[in-house]
Amino acid sequence: MSKVKYYYDSDTLSYRKIEQKKGRKFGIAALSILGAFLAGFLLLLIYLNIPQLETPKEKAYRRELENMKLQYDLMNKRLKRDEVILQEIAERDDNIYRLYFGAKPIPEELRNAGFGGVNRYKNLEGFDNSEMIISSSERIDKLTKQIVVQSKSLDVIADLAEQKEELLATIPAIQPIQNSDLKRMASGYGWRSDPFTKARKFHYGMDFSAPTGTPIYASGNGVVKRADANSTGYGRHIRIDHGFNYMSLYAHLSKYNVKVGQKVKRGDIIGYVGNTGRSVAPHLHYEIFKDGEKINPRNFYYGSLTPEEFAEMLKASNLVNETLD
Repeated sequence: MSKVKYYYDSDTLSYRKIEQKKGRKFGIAALSILGAFLAGFLLLLIYLNIPQLETPKEKAYRRELENMKLQYDLMNKRLKRDEVILQEIAERDDNIYRLYFGAKPIPEELRNAGFGGVNRYKNLEGFDNSEMIISSSERIDKLTKQIVVQSKSLDVIADLAEQKEELLATIPAIQPIQNSDLKRMASGYGWRSDPFTKARKFHYGMDFSAPTGTPIYASGNGVVKRADANSTGYGRHIRIDHGFNYMSLYAHLSKYNVKVGQKVKRGDIIGYVGNTGRSVAPHLHYEIFKDGEKINPRNFYYGSLTPEEFAEMLKASNLVNETLD
C-alpha cells in the first residue's frame, strides 16, 4: 500500500492530500520499463563478451580434446614422413635393385591396392570426428599393407643378391667424379637444350662439371674395351665392359690412365676430365648401357652417395637446362 502524502495549505490553514497526475504515473512506468530493458541488454553484452566460467569437468574435457587434436596433428606428420620414406624405398627397389638383378618391378596396382569387400570402418561411423578417424585409419592400413609388400620384395632381392655376388662387384655403382672435385651437376638424362643448336635434344647421359685434370673413376669392375677419339662428339673417351650386359662410357677426357684390354676395379682412376670433342666446357659426360640400350645413370650411385647426397643429385639431374655437349 503506497503512502499518502499531504501538504499544508496556508490559505485554508489545513493539510491537503497530494494528488498525482495520471501522465506523471505513466511516465514513471515507462522509464521503469526502459531502465529494465537497458539493464537486461547490458547484462547480455557482458555475458557474451566475458569468458564463461567452466566447471572442473568441462575444463578437463576441453584439455583432453585439445590434446587429442595435437596428437592427431603429430600422427599425421609422422604418417606423411613414413609415406615419403616408403615411396623412396619403393622407387629404389623398382629402379635400382630389381634393375640390377633383372627382376620385374612390382606392379603399381599391387603396391597401392586398397581393401575391398565389407566396410572395415563401420564401427568408426556416427561420431563427431568420424571422417577424420576413418581417413587416418585408412592411411595407416594402406601404409601397413605397402610395408608388407615392400618387405617381401626386399626378401626376394636379398636372395638374388646372394646368388649374384659377382654382379654386385662389377655393376657400375659409384659416381665417376668425387663430390669433393665436382663443381656442379651440369645436366641429367632426358630432354635438354643443345648448347650448339639450342634445339631440344635427348641427352643420354649425365654431365659432371669439373676442372680439367680432375680424376675420373671406374664405376665398377670390368675390362677396358675402348680408349680412343673415334666416336663422333665424344672426343677422347673410354668404354668399360662390366659383364652381365652392362657397359659404362666416359667422354671428353683430357688424357687416359688405362689401355684397351686392361682390367680395372671399381674406384680405379681411368682418366682425367677434359674438354675434347663436342664440348663447350671441361666436364665428364657419363653413360651406362644395359643390353645395348642407354639407361639413366642416376640410379647407379648407391655405392658412393649418402641418402642426402643422392637426393641432391636427383634434384639437380631433373633440372631442364642446357647440356655441355
